[in-house]
Amino acid sequence: MSPDSRSRFGFGVVTGLVIGLALAGLAGVLTGILTADDEADAIAEALETVESNYFEAVDPSRLEDASIEGMVRELRRRYDDRFSHYFTEDQLEDFEAATSGRFSGVGLTVNEVAKGLRVADVLPETPAERARIKEGDVIVAVDGKSIAGVPADVSTARIQGPKGTEVELGLAPVGGGAEREIVLERAEVRVPAADGELRRANGREIAYVDFQTFSEGAHGELREAIERLYREGAEGLVLDLRGNGGGLLNEAVLSTSVFVEDGTVVSTESRTQGERDYEAVGKAIDPRPTVVLVNRDTASAAEILAAALKSNELATVVGTHTFGKGSFQEVIPLDEGGALDLTIGQYLTADGTSIAGEGVKPEIRAEDDRRTPREDEALDRALDALEGQLPNPP
Repeated sequence: MSPDSRSRFGFGVVTGLVIGLALAGLAGVLTGILTADDEADAIAEALETVESNYFEAVDPSRLEDASIEGMVRELRRRYDDRFSHYFTEDQLEDFEAATSGRFSGVGLTVNEVAKGLRVADVLPETPAERARIKEGDVIVAVDGKSIAGVPADVSTARIQGPKGTEVELGLAPVGGGAEREIVLERAEVRVPAADGELRRANGREIAYVDFQTFSEGAHGELREAIERLYREGAEGLVLDLRGNGGGLLNEAVLSTSVFVEDGTVVSTESRTQGERDYEAVGKAIDPRPTVVLVNRDTASAAEILAAALKSNELATVVGTHTFGKGSFQEVIPLDEGGALDLTIGQYLTADGTSIAGEGVKPEIRAEDDRRTPREDEALDRALDALEGQLPNPP
């Protein structure tokens, strides 16, 4: 792997923004798409001809961006690939900030859908929470412009912006009804990878950890949250992966290693990189009764973690089918600026299977019903399932 490239098992993006083979530049990209050098020359000639002869003055950099975006659109269309993108220089900066867990935005975890961006999670103490945006709402417009069919990286880039500036979002509510427009003031947002607290189930202390993203250092936050709650007396763990859209490959391996002492965490198959097994690194925590809570927005690296715990019989999976993302991407910087976030292969879970289009199947089905006054039926079911696994008190 080139030191300038980053393998990514990501699907979810955060608006404000959590969105997780070096090439020599645009010519390197063209190599895999065009069949001869003269075709690359033809594209360069076309760009020069437009710049020289078009009746309006044009920005060459915008033409180059559009050319690359067109190639990526063709890859997405031809190979039914939802996950390859082109990052401009500004978007690449946003992506790099996002993987550090700190950025400026509105505080939403979102997934791309046909109508725009579906809200997977609302981060606490953010503009989105104060505006009462709900999980399942769909962002259909940004600043009055529809984002239906617009790639997620482009849509989220429109929502981003400097702290203190405003953005208008058009929202289709999760429960149906008329769309509404809201104006939010962007703010500094930090996404905690793991946030834990003690819960009680029939008088027993339970560790509840909400694991949001596989950003840099996420495995450390996850381990610290679990160990702290165990020290405070928790007898078991509910690990909430709902809305976790994945992130960085190394964080997927390290986070799984918090639970799995040894063996293969994930395997990858790539035309350019061959086959590779990623092994657990050791020093796993002592196992305790564990339930993993998942939903349709649990994707990629989060699916790897859930599948590893399930196949190693370290946890019971509760919830609904996960997303089923079986490919992985790599962020490949371009010499002229920006980067390609390209699908470069597929991955297999710890038991050697592909979950592409299938997802991880829960052993106990549970889903939050927003039509009821109960706050979170799926979490209640997970707590009940865990309580039933705890040893009888002395």
